[in-house]
Amino acid sequence: MPQFSVHELCFLVCFLGILTSPSQSLNHENINNHRVLMVGEELWKEALPLRVGSSRIYELHGLKPLKWYELKISYPASIPASFSIQLKRGESLMGLYQTRRLLNTEKLIFMADGDQLSESGSGLYVVVSVEPAGFIAFPNVKKRQDVIYNIVCDELLLYGITHKAFWVGVFVLLCLGVALVVPQFLLRKNKDKADA
Repeated sequence: MPQFSVHELCFLVCFLGILTSPSQSLNHENINNHRVLMVGEELWKEALPLRVGSSRIYELHGLKPLKWYELKISYPASIPASFSIQLKRGESLMGLYQTRRLLNTEKLIFMADGDQLSESGSGLYVVVSVEPAGFIAFPNVKKRQDVIYNIVCDELLLYGITHKAFWVGVFVLLCLGVALVVPQFLLRKNKDKADA
């Protein structure tokens, strides 16, 4: 029977502890709580503590197979915070299809595969993480304890346009059509008056 020194035994116990400990999963201690996010319904004034490692999980409900979705977080630009969005299936991190950052908005575009969806829920989770970034430029302003944000998941229609923005696009096309037709009509009317 081999004999181990105290140092070797401590190393072996620590090594086995690291190997048998669960990896970072959805039950991580920094995750604030678990919420449900329905497709098409925006959650307003969500709050997370503004500290390193602060996260919240949203389970996505109402996803349809083989459809593209846009997940968007918007937050006040006056709060020095950095958000990140991760899409997870069960316990594992999925590859991000497309992510985009615009000023005070984080976006993630993904497609729901048919085998990812189940009867009880989608099986897809979104992990929203926030960290302090920068500092407040105004003197004598107290640091915020929480950061407030809005989150929504919308189905995409043609060329990455959401349901709500689709009607704005239709209205713009109608306005452009009117802007092209009305001047022609007025020119023809003035030309007829000049000929008469």
